[in-house]
Amino acid sequence: MAQMQMQQLMGRTAAVDDISTGSESDYAKCWISWFLSTKGNEYFCEVEEDYILDRFNLTGLNAEVQNYAQALDLINDNLGDDDIEDEMRATIEVNARFLYGLIHARWIVTSRGLAKMLEKYKKADFGRCPRVFCYSQPLLPVGLTDVPYEKAVKLYCPRCEDIYTPKSSRHGSIDGAYFGTTFPHMLFMVYPHMVPPKSAPSAGPQVPGSQSASREGAVGPAGVGTVSTAAAAMKAERYKPKIFGFGVHETARWQRWQEAMRDKQVGRLEAYERDEEGRRQREVARTR
Repeated sequence: MAQMQMQQLMGRTAAVDDISTGSESDYAKCWISWFLSTKGNEYFCEVEEDYILDRFNLTGLNAEVQNYAQALDLINDNLGDDDIEDEMRATIEVNARFLYGLIHARWIVTSRGLAKMLEKYKKADFGRCPRVFCYSQPLLPVGLTDVPYEKAVKLYCPRCEDIYTPKSSRHGSIDGAYFGTTFPHMLFMVYPHMVPPKSAPSAGPQVPGSQSASREGAVGPAGVGTVSTAAAAMKAERYKPKIFGFGVHETARWQRWQEAMRDKQVGRLEAYERDEEGRRQREVARTR
């Protein structure tokens, strides 16, 4: 029940914003074109009609989407308006958005879907990495889970292998399940020549697990905050690339090296904090 209410709320909120961005004639002409042209949907690509019409590609979605038949008809521009009340039309609109998002997640890991998303990636339609030593590396959308209504979409940088939160609140509210956990890593597997070189060792320290351009989870100098730098580093959660639930081999090897380097750095931080604490205690003892 809570999930259904959340779905309706998200859809109705988006619908209010989108009404002002397109005309009724555009809406009546082609639902997919209208959907893609609305503000906040720039991350999506067009799913080809042939793919949607092949029911095999939609297997299982009827169990996840309410008013599935009507929502699919709306996406395919086959839904008649004569016998549908305005309130029901709004509900079907929400269901159609949800259904298109789930279809989109499947489409973009096909050869044709990957090709379309590759063009958007080349144009940096998804933004660029805010990390200085990534040199404006284009980003790719990724979901942290394939289950709808759990996590919002993030942006993956293939150079530093970190994830970031979209700057726009419109983009930041998109469900990550509409892109899935597999997409960016499948793209680089199909197009290996697009994999960027890793940052040079002189790029400076990289805090693992940061998930926004503002580098969430940063702490002040030791002794200023309530959590030590070493403890914060150990608690930081790292993003682990996966394809259909399995870790990417080369990335896994790279991450093992990164984690070993992190453990060494954490050890240095802990030793430094112990030394600082001992020094402070000695100074206090001298003043007594």
